[in-house]
Amino acid sequence: MSTPQPHPGIMDIAPYVGGDSNVEGQDRIIKLSSNEGAFGPSAKAAEACRDVAASLHRYPDGGALALRQAIGERHGLNPARIVCGAGSDELIALLCNAYTEPGDQVLHSRHGFLMYAISARAAGAAPVTAEENDLTADVDALLERVTERTRILFLANPNNPTGTYLPAAEVQRLRQGLRDDVLLVIDAAYAEYVKRDDYADGAELVDGGDNVVMTRTFSKIHGLGGLRLGWAYCPTAVVDVLNRVRGPFNVSAAAIAAGVAAIEDRDFTAMVRDHNDTWLAWTRDELRKLGVSVPDGVGNFLLACFPDEPGRDAAAADAFLKQRGIIVRRVDGYGLPRCLRITIGLEEEMRAVINSLSEFLGQNQ
Repeated sequence: MSTPQPHPGIMDIAPYVGGDSNVEGQDRIIKLSSNEGAFGPSAKAAEACRDVAASLHRYPDGGALALRQAIGERHGLNPARIVCGAGSDELIALLCNAYTEPGDQVLHSRHGFLMYAISARAAGAAPVTAEENDLTADVDALLERVTERTRILFLANPNNPTGTYLPAAEVQRLRQGLRDDVLLVIDAAYAEYVKRDDYADGAELVDGGDNVVMTRTFSKIHGLGGLRLGWAYCPTAVVDVLNRVRGPFNVSAAAIAAGVAAIEDRDFTAMVRDHNDTWLAWTRDELRKLGVSVPDGVGNFLLACFPDEPGRDAAAADAFLKQRGIIVRRVDGYGLPRCLRITIGLEEEMRAVINSLSEFLGQNQ
């Protein structure tokens, strides 16, 4: 007897697996596996979320107008060209569903965010990867992989899980090398952490044409991962498409309220960024002293690459850390079996990581 079947490509998807949260036998956990904010949400965002509790029987504003206005004011963008979603993941999936069909291709760098390939396959399209240069997206390699079937090119900038980024001039060169019918999606989830003079989040490229979209999230520096909130800045035509295919109430009332408060709490955001600057650099330097290879990451995490030696490799380091209640992220699924991704947490958490890895590698601080 026949049974309902998903369309081709669905069963080829390896389900996304988030970072671990618990270790059996460990009561006290240091969770550094999901790039969550070290300090959680701002007190103002948490209060705004609580304030909507009495009206949870009401549907939210389907257009998230107050949130789009707050985002526009904060970033100097036209609110009419902003679309909000249940995390930037939803917007990535909606773009794939709206702009690709079976036989089309979705392009990204080799170690790009896993959701690009998952969303492409879910839409029936084929994910295609381009090699990177020193764990950094390579514009020439990406352009060489563009074919007549390429419909979307995703660029995570900064990239997760490598933490590397492309300067604005290189992103501009990528855009100039693309056909006008290829949608360039710049995933700037970690943009708020970057303090490099040559970096740009992609908004200017959106303003300069009709085929660039910038996506952002509230899950990182704003600490609202549990509410699932993201947004996209788009050309007018793409806004029209997304508003046709998204759910009518895809962003909850709690997420809207907390998002407005979070983006307006600039003091909290500045504090989080300053803390990250300090402990990102400190952790990177300490890891390198231990002989661990670490790219110059600019997000709120580092990619720690271990020797390919039994007992000293990434798998052994991960197991050792878990014995001490420290959870980081294996990134085998990204094609990086020698590496662990380590989120920047509180000072005592980062010191615990370094002390444990020092013990693991047989070195004394």
